[in-house]
Amino acid sequence: MTEVASLRPLLAVLVSAVAIPVILGLKSRPNVREGVTLTVALAKFAVVASMVPAVLGGDQFRVALGEFGNGLTFALEADALGILFALLASLLWIVTSFYSIGYMRGLDEHAQTRYFASFAASLASAVGVAFAANLLTLFLFYELLTVSTYPLVTHDETDEARSAGRKYLAYTFAGGVAVLGGSAIVYFLTGTTAFAPGGIEALATADPTLARAAFALLAAGFGVKAALMPAHSWLPDAMVAPTPVSGLLHAVAVVKSGIFGLARVVLDVFGPDVMRDLGVALPLAAVAAFTLLTASVIALRQDNLKRRLAYSTISQLSYIVLGLAILEGDALVGGLLHIPAHAFMKLTLFFCAGAIHVETHTDDISDMAGIGRRMPLTMTAFGVAAAGMAGIPLVAGFVSKWYLVIGALNLESGGLIFAGALLVSGVLNIAYFWPIVYQAFFESPEEHDEKPLVEEGIGGRYALQPDGGDAETVDSRHARGNEEHEEEEEPRPEHVDHLGKRHEDHDHHGGPPATGWDQRNWVGGESTWFMLGPILTAATLSLLLGIVPNAVVFLQIVTEVVGNLPGVTL
Repeated sequence: MTEVASLRPLLAVLVSAVAIPVILGLKSRPNVREGVTLTVALAKFAVVASMVPAVLGGDQFRVALGEFGNGLTFALEADALGILFALLASLLWIVTSFYSIGYMRGLDEHAQTRYFASFAASLASAVGVAFAANLLTLFLFYELLTVSTYPLVTHDETDEARSAGRKYLAYTFAGGVAVLGGSAIVYFLTGTTAFAPGGIEALATADPTLARAAFALLAAGFGVKAALMPAHSWLPDAMVAPTPVSGLLHAVAVVKSGIFGLARVVLDVFGPDVMRDLGVALPLAAVAAFTLLTASVIALRQDNLKRRLAYSTISQLSYIVLGLAILEGDALVGGLLHIPAHAFMKLTLFFCAGAIHVETHTDDISDMAGIGRRMPLTMTAFGVAAAGMAGIPLVAGFVSKWYLVIGALNLESGGLIFAGALLVSGVLNIAYFWPIVYQAFFESPEEHDEKPLVEEGIGGRYALQPDGGDAETVDSRHARGNEEHEEEEEPRPEHVDHLGKRHEDHDHHGGPPATGWDQRNWVGGESTWFMLGPILTAATLSLLLGIVPNAVVFLQIVTEVVGNLPGVTL
C-alpha cells in the first residue's frame, strides 16, 4: 500500500460542516436552503468518489491534523474500509436530501432549517468516522455523531420524542465511554491506537487478560449503536423521529457507525489471528446469532410498520457482526457487503413507510389491506426491498447472505449452527414481510383476512407487548362491547402524525377512507417525485447490487479490504 499525503479526506468532512451555518442563515429562504443542501451533498459525494480509483489501486490518502502528546495523533486516512462507509453515506445523503424535501414539505413540518442543518452535521461526523486513522479520532467523531443526531431524534419536541432522545443519549454516550476505555487499554498495551490491516502487531504478545478486556469494552461500546442485544432498545424508541431520520439512523449513519467501529476493531485493531488466539470471536458470533433470531421474532409482533422495520434492522445488523466474527474470507466479504446491501434495501423500506404516512396517514400494517391500489409504485418498491431482506435472488440481500452462509459452512467449529441461524432468520424475514406485500396487492379492506402474526395472539395491536406498545388484550377489547362507539374516542398514537396532530384534513385517521382506497396510476400519481424518485432510486440500487454485483463498486471495495488482510484467503 502507498500512503499519499492529501487534504481530500479532510475536505470530505468539512464540505458539509461548513454548510451548517449557511443552511441556518437561509431560514427565511427555504428554496435556496434546500438548493445548498443538495449542492453540498453532491460535492461531498464527488470528493469521496474521486478517491475510489486510487484506493482500489492500493493507495491511502492521509492527512495529520495534530498531536496530543505521547504519540496520540488526530489524523484522517481514506483506506478501502473507510471508502466503503464514506461512499455509501455520501451517496445516500443525496437520495435522502431529495426525499426529505418532499417529506418535510408534504407534512408542513416545523423547524425544517434545524433539520437540514443537523443532517449536514450528521454526515460530516459520519464521514469523519469513516476516515478516522486511529481509535482516538474515531472516538471523537463517534461522539460528535451522537450529538449531531440528537436534534433529529427529538425533532417533534413532544414528551415522547424527548424521552426517546434522552434514552438515545444515555445508551450511546455510555457506549462512547466504553470505547474510550477500550482505546486506553489498547494504547497502554501497544503504545498506539493507529489502525493496521490485520491488527496492531503488539497485541499478539500483550497480556491476554487486558487484551480481552479491551476487546470487550470496544465491542460493547460500538455494539450499542450496532444495536446488539441487550443494548438495542433505544433504536425502536427512536422511531418517533421523522421517517427520513429513521432512514438515516437505520441505513446510513448511526447504526452503520457502530458496525463500522466493530469492523475496525476486528480487522484493524485486533485482527483475525489475535481474535482467534484470545478466543473472543466465538462469543461475539453467539451474541450476533442470538440477536438476529430474537429480533426477527419480535418483529413479527409489531403492527406499527416503522417499529417492525426497526426490529428488522436490529436483526440485519447482526448479520454483519456475525460475518465479522466468523473471521473467514467469504463470511467477511458477506458481512462487509451487507453494509451497502442493507442500506439500499432498508432505506427503500423506510422511504416507502414515510410516503404511506404522508399520503394516507397510515402507519399500521393491519390498516394497509389493498393499499397497493392507492400507492402501486411505492408498494412495488417495498416488495422488492422486502424480498432482498429475506435473501431472495436478484436483490442485494441474496448476494451478501450467500457469502455469509458459505463462509459459515467453511467454519470448522459451530459453522452449521451459524449457517442454520442465518437460514432461519431468512424464513422469519419472509414471515414478517410477506403479509404486508400480499395484503397490499391481493386483498381489500372489505375482504381482509386476519393475519395471526399481526392481529391476534403473538402479534396483535392489542396483544401483550412487553417491549413496548399497546398492552390491551383482545379479550378486554371485546369486553368493552360497543361502548367505544357511544362517544368519540381519543385518537390513538398510530392515528396521529409524529407531531401529535390529528389529521383534520382527512376523513379518517389512518387506513382506507370509508369509500375504500382510490385507484392511482403507475406514473407517479400516488405522491410527489421528490419522494417517489428516491424510493425508486434506492430500490434500483438494491437490484443492481443483486443482479450485477461484480459491476458495482462496493463489491470491488469489499474484496480489496478482505484481500489485504494477513492470514485470510478468498
